[in-house]
Amino acid sequence: MSDPSYETIALERASPRVLVVRLNRPAVANALNTQMGRDLLACWTALTEDARDVRAVILTGAGDRIFCAGGDLKERNGMTDDAWQRQHEIFERAYWALMDCPIPVIAAVNGHAYAGGLEMVLACDFAYGSSAARFALTEVTIGIMPGAGGTQNLPRAVGERRAKEIILTGKPFSAEQALEWGILNRVCEPGEVMAAAIETAEVIAGNAPLSVRQAKKSIHYGGQMDVRTGFRFEIEAYNRLVGTEDRLEGVRSFNEKRKPDFKGR
Repeated sequence: MSDPSYETIALERASPRVLVVRLNRPAVANALNTQMGRDLLACWTALTEDARDVRAVILTGAGDRIFCAGGDLKERNGMTDDAWQRQHEIFERAYWALMDCPIPVIAAVNGHAYAGGLEMVLACDFAYGSSAARFALTEVTIGIMPGAGGTQNLPRAVGERRAKEIILTGKPFSAEQALEWGILNRVCEPGEVMAAAIETAEVIAGNAPLSVRQAKKSIHYGGQMDVRTGFRFEIEAYNRLVGTEDRLEGVRSFNEKRKPDFKGR
């Protein structure tokens, strides 16, 4: 999945089946500019079209202090209304591509995640964070509002009333609060976030990849349906796995008391 044309993100393998996507603009707090939007859109689209042997992805930021400070306000300074909206269209497509990615994406929040940075964390499947990290959706303090899923994903994670407090005040909060409220799954000591994320990604990567994809899809889309429709959607996803080689391998390996060798077929 390595692509040297990416200017603002770096791709590397944590292991043969785990890909790390690193926001790579440390000199400007990994701020999201137009090129990063294009790069992220291309990356998530490529993974969706052909993940090859990638079975889990970790999204993190370069450096040890900041995950992502949000939109690059220096680039946006003096931008026309039309240019701003055209840029934001790129961001919208990139975030949708992240949420639609069939491969599980874990956010390893190595540092502060503000505005679009926090929205990126919320767009991932789940997140681990550094105890030193702080979080905020600060958009209302500069005359805009969350526009990359923040008003939708945050209430789904923390509840409507908590989300209103976070979004309408724009006030930062701690990693421990993020854990308590359901934004983070785990808080780690600084410097240990990636190791924890890799450990979990390896567990996911060792499971049947078609099963992981179908389960993720059922959770993501079923949660937007009424319970009965969601249950029917789940069964459709389930039945697609019955005829797979991996299902046969899983049962066979269990009975032979050995580790399964899943092929994604």
